[in-house]
Amino acid sequence: MRTPARYRGYLKPTAALGGALLLAATLSACSETADKNAKVVTVYSADGLKGEDGKGWYDTVFKEFEKKTGIEVKYVEGGSGEMVQRAVREKSNTQADVLITLPPFIQQADKKGLLKAYTPKGSEAVAPSDKDADGKWTSVVNNYFSFAYNKKELKQPPKTWEELLEGKYKNKLQYSTPGVAGDGTAVVIKAMHDFGGKDAAMKYLGDLQSNNVGPSSSTSKLAPKVDKGELLVSNGDVQMNYAQSKSMPNLGIWFPAKDGGPRTTFALPYAAGLVNKAPHNANAQKFLDYLLSEEAQRQVSAVGGGFAARTDINATDPNATALAELMKGVEVFKPDWKDIDEHYTEYIDAWKSATGN
Repeated sequence: MRTPARYRGYLKPTAALGGALLLAATLSACSETADKNAKVVTVYSADGLKGEDGKGWYDTVFKEFEKKTGIEVKYVEGGSGEMVQRAVREKSNTQADVLITLPPFIQQADKKGLLKAYTPKGSEAVAPSDKDADGKWTSVVNNYFSFAYNKKELKQPPKTWEELLEGKYKNKLQYSTPGVAGDGTAVVIKAMHDFGGKDAAMKYLGDLQSNNVGPSSSTSKLAPKVDKGELLVSNGDVQMNYAQSKSMPNLGIWFPAKDGGPRTTFALPYAAGLVNKAPHNANAQKFLDYLLSEEAQRQVSAVGGGFAARTDINATDPNATALAELMKGVEVFKPDWKDIDEHYTEYIDAWKSATGN
């Protein structure tokens, strides 16, 4: 993913090892002597909201926030699990001010003591199911799990999970790693729902492994491969893939069904929380307030290709209309996040055992 010149100082966890170690040491030293009054806020986020062309929702709201407040946004991007793990490693020397991940990782972050209660302005308009009752996190962009396919090579998308077992998908299919990427973990959650339980889902994912290219820590890196035809199918999410399709003409979105069942998906929002012991606590609060402002929320669909987290935003832009059409006929189920949180390790270990990863 290209980093616009404006954000060339932003941090990327995909740097070469030597550079990453140097960067970590630099960050550590800076954090220990951090100016609590510095006009800066550091955001650790799951990928997907920053544009390939520098015109995504993050690009837009970061620029506007900086203009309005004079507070510089420093940005670190990676898979949801990767960002939580990084924040855990830094607990004794906190560097992030705001953490934004997909579920169940935002719940894990809270469980690990990474988040501090804060109720952003505008969060009263967010549905109770899309925010923590204790104020530890609030959804800022609503979203749904999906798959991507190459529209040029496949005249129509696959309809079922079972079709992906066909020989034409061998080494042409890839999904991001469960336990590392939020969308990768979503593959396991949806499979367990569609196949009626853990055992049946793991049997299927084990069978699918013979066609799978291999692990990927980032879901966003898969879409370009699908667009170019290196892959025919990958996992993704509606917001990210819809935004990417603006510059990737061969990228399509689809929702697999179990043979004989309905197409299904579930909500997979980007949820933001104030980091406990944030070096720049006041700036972080202002940043969270801005993400949920009417101004920023109205641009979620118009600029980012996603769904506003605030229920009082009635988006009517062309993207919102297209997204509503895309979701027609897709059954949206609600995962049992409490069960997933309690049995998370068990489910990920079962996937590893089934797939040999």
